[in-house]
Amino acid sequence: MSPSELLEKLKLGASARQSKTLDAVYAVCQEQVDRDAYDFSYSTIARIGADRGVPKAQSIRNRSGEAYQALIKHFAEMVKPNQPRKRKSADAWIDEITDPKTRLLVSKQQAELDEAKRLVREIVPPGTTIVVDDRRGGLSRHRLSDVERRALEFLASDEFLKEWGYVLGDRGEVVDSQGNRLFKPGTIDAIKKALEYL
Repeated sequence: MSPSELLEKLKLGASARQSKTLDAVYAVCQEQVDRDAYDFSYSTIARIGADRGVPKAQSIRNRSGEAYQALIKHFAEMVKPNQPRKRKSADAWIDEITDPKTRLLVSKQQAELDEAKRLVREIVPPGTTIVVDDRRGGLSRHRLSDVERRALEFLASDEFLKEWGYVLGDRGEVVDSQGNRLFKPGTIDAIKKALEYL
């Protein structure tokens, strides 16, 4: 029996005033269903419908409120909030977990993951490629080969300076024996930083 059919059945023996009140209770319960809200407690229904003719929670609980109780109970059973939500086939394995606590925790984690993925899809337009290059880890196209690394290490070494008779100046420049500048100031420091990050 649908809620609307139950409503009509309950209104058959009811007074005009009670029929109007049943309509108000029905409308509030239907709104709860439309909002996917599973709270059909008498206090919630009474609070939401207070300005629409729904009786107070205590009135619904009384013996005179049996018709309202039946209608609210019918809606609550129809929605069945304790029934597990239908899962996508990728998440169906969660339902096979036998321990209820573990299943609940895994379901919660999966819901959080789904929400995070949804947020990422909102932030990053589809088809956009994001490249993360920290230049320290992994094989990056900017990474130095072993030969390149050894060449730069040699240029920054004391061995290179001695072999060619060069001197390191106060500002990091490299000068030959006649005082001619071979590398500009900061060159050796730049090489050392490149070695650290590449």
